[in-house]
Amino acid sequence: MSTTPTDARAIVEPTSDETEFVFFSGKGGVGKSTVSCATATWLADNDYETLLVTTDPAPNLSDIFGQEIGHEVTAIDDIENLSAIEIDPDTAAEEYRQETIEPMRQLLDDEQLETVEEQLNSPCVEEIAAFDNFVDFMDSPEYDVVVFDTAPTGHTIRLMELPSDWNAELEKGGSTCIGPAASMEERKQDYERAIDTLQNDERTSFAFVGKPEDSSVDEIERSASDLGELGIESQLLIINGYLPESVCEDPFFEGKREDEQAVIERARTEFGADAMATYPLQPGEIAGLDLLADVGGVLYDGNEATVDVGTATDVDAETAVDFESMADAEAVADQLQPGDETRYVFFTGKGGVGKSTIASTAATKLAEAGHETLVVTTDPAAHLEDIFGEPVGHDPTSVSQANLDAARIDQEKALEEYRTQVLDHVTEMYEDKEDTQIDVDAAIANVEEELESPCAEEMAALEKFVSYFDEDGYDVVVFDTAPTGHTLRLLELPSDWKGFMDLGSLTKGAAPAKGDQYDEVIETMKDPEQSTFAFVMYPEYTPMMEAYRAAADLEDQVGIETSLVVANYLLPEEYGDNAFFENRRAQQREYLGEISDRFDVQMMLAPLRQDEPVGLEELRAFGEEITGLDDITRETEPEVTVS
Repeated sequence: MSTTPTDARAIVEPTSDETEFVFFSGKGGVGKSTVSCATATWLADNDYETLLVTTDPAPNLSDIFGQEIGHEVTAIDDIENLSAIEIDPDTAAEEYRQETIEPMRQLLDDEQLETVEEQLNSPCVEEIAAFDNFVDFMDSPEYDVVVFDTAPTGHTIRLMELPSDWNAELEKGGSTCIGPAASMEERKQDYERAIDTLQNDERTSFAFVGKPEDSSVDEIERSASDLGELGIESQLLIINGYLPESVCEDPFFEGKREDEQAVIERARTEFGADAMATYPLQPGEIAGLDLLADVGGVLYDGNEATVDVGTATDVDAETAVDFESMADAEAVADQLQPGDETRYVFFTGKGGVGKSTIASTAATKLAEAGHETLVVTTDPAAHLEDIFGEPVGHDPTSVSQANLDAARIDQEKALEEYRTQVLDHVTEMYEDKEDTQIDVDAAIANVEEELESPCAEEMAALEKFVSYFDEDGYDVVVFDTAPTGHTLRLLELPSDWKGFMDLGSLTKGAAPAKGDQYDEVIETMKDPEQSTFAFVMYPEYTPMMEAYRAAADLEDQVGIETSLVVANYLLPEEYGDNAFFENRRAQQREYLGEISDRFDVQMMLAPLRQDEPVGLEELRAFGEEITGLDDITRETEPEVTVS
């Protein structure tokens, strides 16, 4: 067994007298919390006074350590030098709102206070509240190192950098998507100092955690590039959950392992061997100090990983369910098919859960059943092109399947279209005005600056998304990655749109008035006769809880109910005939039962495949397994075109 310190150790281990910070980022279900906990435990075991902070909306630190933690700093049992806190995002957002509005209560009248309160319902406030908590822990001299599970995103940091001229905005007394600009004055220096610390690689280490899949590595590359543009360099990539060679005893899993090793090799080439570490898949979820010590020893001490099927989590036989008993093919098909009007089907979920493949499969089968179908993706990686094996552009284009078109929302093009639309409207607003009190050039410059906000990017994508509700000639429109509650709330807040931003890109004063159109779209999305919202996940704790929280957000904030759940990557019964995979299957059954209880909707079951389906023939075959659409045809057979 090797005990040679790894390059990863040099990245996370403190090297100065000042408090240092280690950030872990990654999509739900990749093992980010596990790696964060293992790192914090390893640091504490090496005599560093350590604080572990999670801002994850579905925290599982309590499960991993086997004790209650919660929204207050809590000492971890049986580990000297280690404390942890699970920051509740709802509590943090409410604390931020109260801290912002309290000083204004004696200065503003009721109507003005109501406007400020409305501004503070912006979804961006939740991100800034989490950032505020991060800032609070910047001044923690009692700790040698603070480990963050879920780092500030490029989106959040860009919010803190806008507007670029803080003083001008503060003097103007304007409003922003994170509240009145005046309320930012006290935080200005703290935020600037926090960003300086994030950009200082002597005090800050930034690590991404991903799965051994091309899509996961692609996503990390985009995120790392986004942060790099903000001056924050990621130093470490951890590939978590690769199949151990010793348990891959048949061609199916041997092939899966070969694919994973190819991805690891690709990542090693692109990120550099000295900036990478790996940890294998275990037979059960990682919890308890022994397994955490194993993870830390592998990542930072160079130990060989222990894969012992006897360490699998015990499964409650009463809550476990059989895969086959949960699927109702006819009910699933009913959720996908159109009625008298166009049906809109939304597949949403975190990155890496297979949304694009599921959406493409459903669209292919719907088209094969004779329905004129459009599938639209907001995936910046243009994954539809890989799936269909054909070019997919910004506007709907036909693929080599009768009744099927595809489109990809190009973020840059969407933003440029939106910028042009807004600036043309602002220019037109002031064209004939002779009011000398208005500096038209300054007003336009202000709007241009606000169009650099990440909120404007979301609004641009949303504008393009809304446009697909006006597309004629389709029986079904399938969306790959539906707008989240966060994004949809931009359409509803504030109700009168006044004061949200001074002359900003998100006001009716600057953007063309489309309130009626937005209202109509949201009403369509709320109508279960016209729209189906499906959350895609694999049956594990974090993906399930993140989907559950997102579904609750959609229902509470927007009034949209989830009507379908897709449980993806289910281990096949016919392969993996050993204790390792039996434990994994038992765990999946248990979570399927919990998913069924939590969501209480129809469930589509999608098995793990040797390879992801690519091309129309494979998509049709996969669709026969999962959609319930294989026997459905129209009374009039569609005309099939030969290309």
